[in-house]
Amino acid sequence: MAALDDAVNGLARGNPLASAAVAFVPWQKYTALTIAAITAVCAVLAPIDTLLTITVVCTFGYIAMMCDRLLLFTRGLDASAIVTVTDEQARAIPDDELPLYTILVPAYDEPEVVGDLIAAMSSLDYPPEKLQVLLLLEEDDDVTIAAAKKSGVSKIVDVVLVPASDPRTKPKACNYGLHFATGEIITIFDAEDLPEILQLRRVVAAFRRLPDTVACVQAKLAFHNGSQNLLTGWFTADYALWFGYLLPGLMKSTSPIPLGGTSNHLRGEVIKEVGAWDGFNVTEDADLGVRIAASGYSTAVLDSTTLEEANSDAINWIRQRSRWYKGYLQTWLVHMRRPLQTFRAVGFVGTYRFTLLLAGTPITACINMIFWFTTAAWILGQPALIAALFPTYIYYFSLMSLIIGNVATIYMYLIASRESNNAYLLVPSLTMPLYWLMMSVAAIKGCWQLVRNPSYWEKTFHGLSTASAAPDVEPVK
Repeated sequence: MAALDDAVNGLARGNPLASAAVAFVPWQKYTALTIAAITAVCAVLAPIDTLLTITVVCTFGYIAMMCDRLLLFTRGLDASAIVTVTDEQARAIPDDELPLYTILVPAYDEPEVVGDLIAAMSSLDYPPEKLQVLLLLEEDDDVTIAAAKKSGVSKIVDVVLVPASDPRTKPKACNYGLHFATGEIITIFDAEDLPEILQLRRVVAAFRRLPDTVACVQAKLAFHNGSQNLLTGWFTADYALWFGYLLPGLMKSTSPIPLGGTSNHLRGEVIKEVGAWDGFNVTEDADLGVRIAASGYSTAVLDSTTLEEANSDAINWIRQRSRWYKGYLQTWLVHMRRPLQTFRAVGFVGTYRFTLLLAGTPITACINMIFWFTTAAWILGQPALIAALFPTYIYYFSLMSLIIGNVATIYMYLIASRESNNAYLLVPSLTMPLYWLMMSVAAIKGCWQLVRNPSYWEKTFHGLSTASAAPDVEPVK
């Protein structure tokens, strides 16, 4: 089973330090334990000074993230930050000049969305003879395999049965499917995705226009059920800002781009060159985006949208978001195992921004909870301890971070929601602090899992917004 071994251990075997097979290498583990021990000793000997130092560090970390996020947003406002291909330009490429295209669709325990997948893939405007769609199913996933056989598969969809083995992760399935891929361009769609019908043609046109150093074209993601409830509204506004402005801002600044989990279109030869996906990383997309940048390539963001299903259930959302946060930290830890090499590969700004995004996002989400409780305690009782932690020289910086940071962030959500023509997102954008509370819970859970079970892929359930049908197939073995 060489293909399975490559799918699981290919990157870990070829470049062990580039894989999350081991969450913490020894020096990282000992460094973290040493810092924790020193902090504990200082907290016993000088508790107020220790807590004050932590407050100062956190405050300036907040300010750094806020300023960088605003900078990315302003750069994302520039129309040139995103690649635009008109319908006419997309259709102008003759069919015989279009390259072979492979779509990988990993799915696990998702019988309810398989039928929708077939409809979505069949609607794509691309010559069927040049399109290969591989539905990647675990060989023991009986319910999804049965749904695929029952619903009747289209001529362009093949099922690949992935041998059942740990880790049960999406990147492992994609790596296995890569052995059967024939396309010059390879992309991933989730089973519930509804890509814009001209997306593949737009990608081809974009690659023709862009330099050869562009290895990936990332399409935008949005949700078809954003108005279902307040949670889906928050999620939709979150994506509108991220894919509409922050990712284009990253592209404009030539920083590493953490890819989305779907609709990233990759040059086939490049993805193999950089080692494909890490089977042990639970945000394999973010990791691949950083490895693409570290290998001297870049990513472009395309103005074409794939619709997904926003999580409408709070528990399900926390499961998904905690995995994302855990994977962000996994990715940061992997690429900081050799910090000098990462620094030389992506530069000072790239390393700084990559650290703010992948380590800073989950860590600040965790400490938000502490600061919210601190603020509530001050409002309710004004204890002397909290007053000691915020002397004048840090109080005003903290106040600026709280007021300006929150107002600026909500303003960015409002702009992103308005520009995406989603008027119903006004209330979700204005109530974002409640969403941040959920983010904090998810981040704490993700950090705990990073220590206890780093490569565990916590399943996100789909099909909660609408009933899905589901495809007769002869599996590829």
